[in-house]
Amino acid sequence: MIEIHLYSDLRRYGTEEAPNRPSVLHLPSDKVTTLGELLTHTGITPEEISQIFLNYKLLRTSCTMAPWLGYQVARERLPHTGNYLETPVHDGDRIGLFPLKMALLVV
Repeated sequence: MIEIHLYSDLRRYGTEEAPNRPSVLHLPSDKVTTLGELLTHTGITPEEISQIFLNYKLLRTSCTMAPWLGYQVARERLPHTGNYLETPVHDGDRIGLFPLKMALLVV
């Protein structure tokens, strides 16, 4: 099972839109093999996302300040192509997705 935690307006893709409750999708790991497939399966487009965390480590960000802020980075799974959408996802992974309007809040 893969846990997908949705924040702010990305919560509309989940089952819980109330801001005071977690919005988490659970996706069987046999349904997808890459982050790109995961996004396609949930209906979320890459253009809607500012930050992606993989198991509490930063996988992708649109913020240029992130490297200077000391975030742990999930480089071990990033494919040689550098395309984050090709990042493999595995059973037990926790994915955090933050929308564009939350870019500065994550920083």
